[in-house]
Amino acid sequence: MLLYLLRHGESEANVGGYINDVPEKTVFLTTKGREQAATAAQALSGISFSHAFSSQFPRARQTAEIVLAGRNLPLTIDARLNERRSGLDGQPVEAFNGLVRPDPVRIKPANGESFLEQMARVLGFLDEIALCHPTGIVLAVSHENPIQAAAALAGMDMEAAARGGLANCEWLRLEWPLQPPTVCASG
Repeated sequence: MLLYLLRHGESEANVGGYINDVPEKTVFLTTKGREQAATAAQALSGISFSHAFSSQFPRARQTAEIVLAGRNLPLTIDARLNERRSGLDGQPVEAFNGLVRPDPVRIKPANGESFLEQMARVLGFLDEIALCHPTGIVLAVSHENPIQAAAALAGMDMEAAARGGLANCEWLRLEWPLQPPTVCASG
């Protein structure tokens, strides 16, 4: 399976410098974010996606809808693509960064998840879609941290991935091997 993991466009939280890791809070794309998504749509226009997924967050769904405009392809929402849970929703991004800086792979914020736990969540998604769509070309619109977790799963050094970054509407393209699970959800 060929997978394009696309980070959402610039959001109101990105501009405000605050954490939004609760999908029920309506944080949308900015005008610039919608423009970034349109630019990504143009760059990806020659790719015949067979399936499309998005996290539950409005900013990821908006980005996916812009990229998929004009394509007859349904969008499947999957919580495993959600932003890393920090337990710090609404606080400055630096509150999270300062907390995990000593060990960004293993530190687990109270009411949050570690990078390792996020990797396990993302691995479940990758394995399932590879099983269900082994020859597919899949678009998955997500967030910086889950995409960095996928990069670590694909062989990038875990600490480098956890400390790394991905700009709004940049993407990671990877081929994911088929794993042996026997059950897959529809989608």
